[in-house]
Amino acid sequence: MANHGVASVLAVAALLLVAVSTFPAGVHSIGVCNGVLGNNLPSPADVVKLYRSKGITAMRIYAPERKVLRALSGTGIGLLMDVPNENITAFASSPSAAAAWVKANVQPYPGVSFRYIAVGNEIMDVDAQKNILPAMKNLDAALAAAGRGGIKVSTSLRFDVFTNTYPPSSGVFADDEFMDPIAEYLESTGAPLLANVYPYFAYVGDTTNIHLDYATFQPGTTVTDDGNGLKYTSLFDAMVDSIYAALEDSGRPGVKVVVSETGWPSSGSFAATAQNARTYNQNLINHVGGGTPKRPGLLETYMFAMFNENLKTGDETERHFGLFNPDKSPVYTLSF
Repeated sequence: MANHGVASVLAVAALLLVAVSTFPAGVHSIGVCNGVLGNNLPSPADVVKLYRSKGITAMRIYAPERKVLRALSGTGIGLLMDVPNENITAFASSPSAAAAWVKANVQPYPGVSFRYIAVGNEIMDVDAQKNILPAMKNLDAALAAAGRGGIKVSTSLRFDVFTNTYPPSSGVFADDEFMDPIAEYLESTGAPLLANVYPYFAYVGDTTNIHLDYATFQPGTTVTDDGNGLKYTSLFDAMVDSIYAALEDSGRPGVKVVVSETGWPSSGSFAATAQNARTYNQNLINHVGGGTPKRPGLLETYMFAMFNENLKTGDETERHFGLFNPDKSPVYTLSF
């Protein structure tokens, strides 16, 4: 996760009407991102045991961590694994580089339930973005050649690639030249678009117009989309539906959205408290099984992150997104 720009999301709550919101009943399984930027974290085997003990059925990792992959083997935990950003230029220019990566990091682990591979995370540099699609194509070809063509290849996007997100039905890609070919390719392969969605950053960037209840799935605020009459009781839903609107505007309405990161920090800055983090994350767990107003149904979502990571750089909040402390004690209580 990086520090997120909020310009494209601040307008989501420009018009707020007070009302009572309701959420789908029941708790649904959800993925959790497993970062490793700490010098005090549990062993990969203990991490996987914790996932299983909590009933967490999917994991995201940001690089091919071999000890994690071995620990996941045979567990049935679905895996979203990243190709690190620094590998993408080589993948784009060399099919053999992609094939070597698959040989080293996928083929040795037939017992791992690979679900998706993300070619990069939150790449915003325009020149680097040009390498994403050719890298995806070469990786898809390498997986197919290795007999692992069922693994879907995508890229994980920062929310800044979407704009005009209020009302949600007005959402579009900020750069059609970058995103339209990716959306077209995802439609052709049946892979989802992966997006990192953080109401927290939108809220702290504009507390005048965005209410805490709206940002944390609590009763109190309803926003009506005058474009289609849909009503929104959470900023998360409005943000996700603006992504679907952008895909529709691109002519690719059939592409699925997977939320590859979302979360709320428990310490380090304004509104970063254990109570707010618990409220957001528990309500998220309870909510995503019902989907969004535009797309009802299960919305696959990965919470960030399993542990507080003391070696992360950036704002203090970056080190406090964990659901658990490094000793595996909960930062706050959640029910999965």
